[in-house]
Amino acid sequence: MVPLEAYLTAGIHIGTKHKTNFMSKYIYKVRPDGLCILNVSQINERLKILADFINKLGPDELLIVCRRENGRKAVKMFNKATGIKVMTGRYLPGTLTNPNFDNYVEPKVILITDVWYDKQALKDALNSNIMIIALCDSNNNTNNIDLVIPCNNKGRKSLGLIYFILAREYCKAHKIKFLYELEQFS
Repeated sequence: MVPLEAYLTAGIHIGTKHKTNFMSKYIYKVRPDGLCILNVSQINERLKILADFINKLGPDELLIVCRRENGRKAVKMFNKATGIKVMTGRYLPGTLTNPNFDNYVEPKVILITDVWYDKQALKDALNSNIMIIALCDSNNNTNNIDLVIPCNNKGRKSLGLIYFILAREYCKAHKIKFLYELEQFS
């Protein structure tokens, strides 16, 4: 989706020192210092699958949630480029489950930036039977996730690159003019 150098420069392949059994199939190797390195070709393959999938959705059918500070700018730029609804900062319980709530939404799919930080959104999505896609690092639990995207979901540049790619592909598929640079996302 982008040159290999772009992935490596953004650090999209850098995991944590902890790994779960759920994520072990996406780990290329563990460095001598214990840091897990994710498989870049699998990341690229999963991003293609994700892009193809969300390209079939309308802007009201997808919700992106990101509580992590390092991803807020990227997610907001994704919203600006595509018009897809995003929630940054604190997720309010009931957003997906309580029709009487002012901020209630009914997406078909939710994209969660970090299953640990965004665990309340994950819980609401499970209660609403919404398809769940999640960006997962080497230390994440992938129970109840329908589509796992292995990546560094903690780094600003990594999240910027991911949301840049997804926004560019979405705009291309929906014939929306895409006037943004990668630097604007990170």
